[in-house]
Amino acid sequence: MGFLGTGWRFPISAQAGTDLPPAGPIATASDADKIAQSIWIILTTSPGERVMRGDFGCGLNRLVFADLSQATLGQVKDQVQVALTAWEPRIKVMAVDAAVADDQPNVLLIAIDYVVLGTNSRFNLVYPFFLS
Repeated sequence: MGFLGTGWRFPISAQAGTDLPPAGPIATASDADKIAQSIWIILTTSPGERVMRGDFGCGLNRLVFADLSQATLGQVKDQVQVALTAWEPRIKVMAVDAAVADDQPNVLLIAIDYVVLGTNSRFNLVYPFFLS
């Protein structure tokens, strides 16, 4: 599955070893792991945050202080769907859902179901989004 890509692991770190501080080659991720990390990066980046790619990201941070309502949940789902469609061409987003965590009323759990186009494999990722 090397055609899905290999790149630096997120967060950036050295490969696991016994050296403290870690020294050695930069750790990498490949295939489905790299796609999941890419999704995470898209969701955690605000538009305007990257100098050379000002429109990259999702914009969820604008909703940090929003009231927890059905309208906010709809905005979250829409922003995630639009951002992933625009910025992760290796996947097809099948569903996005947002629900309040049972034990933490200030946490939205954003569930993303997607298919990796190169392999037709289905995956899901749950991204915790913290409201004020």
